[in-house]
Amino acid sequence: MIKHFFSDTAVLLGRSLRHISRSPDTIITTAIMPIAFMLLFVYVFGGAIQTGSDKYVNYLLPGILLITVASGISYTAYRLFLDMKGGIFERFQSMPIARSSVLWAHVLTSLVANLISLAVVVLVALVMGFRSGAGVLDWFAVAGIMMLFTLALTWLAVIPGLTAKSVDGASAFSYPLIFLPFISSAFVPTASMPGPVRAFAENQPVTSIVNTIRDLYAQQQVGADIWIALAWCAGLLIVAYGVAMAIYHRKIS
Repeated sequence: MIKHFFSDTAVLLGRSLRHISRSPDTIITTAIMPIAFMLLFVYVFGGAIQTGSDKYVNYLLPGILLITVASGISYTAYRLFLDMKGGIFERFQSMPIARSSVLWAHVLTSLVANLISLAVVVLVALVMGFRSGAGVLDWFAVAGIMMLFTLALTWLAVIPGLTAKSVDGASAFSYPLIFLPFISSAFVPTASMPGPVRAFAENQPVTSIVNTIRDLYAQQQVGADIWIALAWCAGLLIVAYGVAMAIYHRKIS
């Protein structure tokens, strides 16, 4: 049964990746907005923002990476919605395939596409002057955190992809997620914020994830933020996966 699931998921993943390869504008579009934010904040606002960092792009990049993922997962909800409305799911269910492999193929496609977008953003940041003395293990740690964060948000995206009534509704849920880094330590230190805003910023998931990635890039001691970040990502992943699978089984039953 497990072997059947993996083989079916691999086949459906290949189908989704072929769709992506024929439409590279999806990845390009996903990366354009975060890159535009990075250019805007570094070259327009960066000189007026005091972060204590030698280069503002070094301070900014972790938050831009999270925005990249938040904007990328909207395409997962969009593609899933189109498959639902187009009757693809019903066709797949008439075949002898593992039911959950259909969703997992979409999730893994999102993971691959977002990793490519993240690589593009990092390359642009390097051109803009981003530098890190982080070692191989630190880079792997950042990649692991970003993969876990992407999986958590992707399973969250599955929910509107299955339940939305329109294309706009399927992808609109990502807008608050894109906005969330602006009320965190992603762009400015939280110490500069007024009391209530600072309290929210310091106790929402983006701040702990950003702080962890920033410390890894800077080769600084990673404190409790990494455990808070992992707890947020894992908790969101578990809840979103459970809700998404329950909705999916109800839809196909």
